[in-house]
Amino acid sequence: MMLIDCPHCGPRNENEFGYGGEAHVAYPENPAELTDKEWSRYLFYRGNKKGVFAERWVHSGGCRKWFNALRDTVSYEFLAVYGAGEAQPQIDNLQGGSR
Repeated sequence: MMLIDCPHCGPRNENEFGYGGEAHVAYPENPAELTDKEWSRYLFYRGNKKGVFAERWVHSGGCRKWFNALRDTVSYEFLAVYGAGEAQPQIDNLQGGSR
């Protein structure tokens, strides 16, 4: 069982959280003007890189607040958590996108 450090509640078991996909995806300025293809790209096309990845998480079994996390997709290690709307923190000593 992994512990995820909720920025509002502190460390909790992973089963209290829900994954929300890639973080920092900008909402289209005029979504009604998008073609079906453009809208589907916004909804479904996301990065799936190996290494450090910015993700959205919700503490569904606790405070119910959304937050962002930097997680290494190779080791599953959470490197940083930060509030929704905050800037992505810089992580030192990363080589090739992974620790």
